[in-house]
Amino acid sequence: MVRRWLRDDQWLRLEPMLPGKAADPGRSGENNRLFIEAVLWVARTGSPWRDLPAEFGLWNSVYTRFARWSNNGIWQKVFAELAKDADFEEVFLDGTIVRAHQHSAGAAKKKGRKRSGDPVVG
Repeated sequence: MVRRWLRDDQWLRLEPMLPGKAADPGRSGENNRLFIEAVLWVARTGSPWRDLPAEFGLWNSVYTRFARWSNNGIWQKVFAELAKDADFEEVFLDGTIVRAHQHSAGAAKKKGRKRSGDPVVG
């Protein structure tokens, strides 16, 4: 059994923005809600596409559809629409979000300062 992340009210808001509806030209999407649930599962768990549970369908098909939507700008349109209602009253940051540059830790510090007029020793 697939655990649902989207509530019905959230899905009703997303559904009109997504391609593959019966009214759209071309082929209709098999199950947009299941596809969105699969993408949310990968994003939430951080797992590779190959580890996608079988209940979501073939991992390669889900990935191919995800990549196609990315190339066609579908995700950008959805995020732009959802960002209009963003409520930034509370924002939480922790160490999993804030990244340091690769050179920011572990490098040996220089002990002294060499002045340009000082003779070279040794």
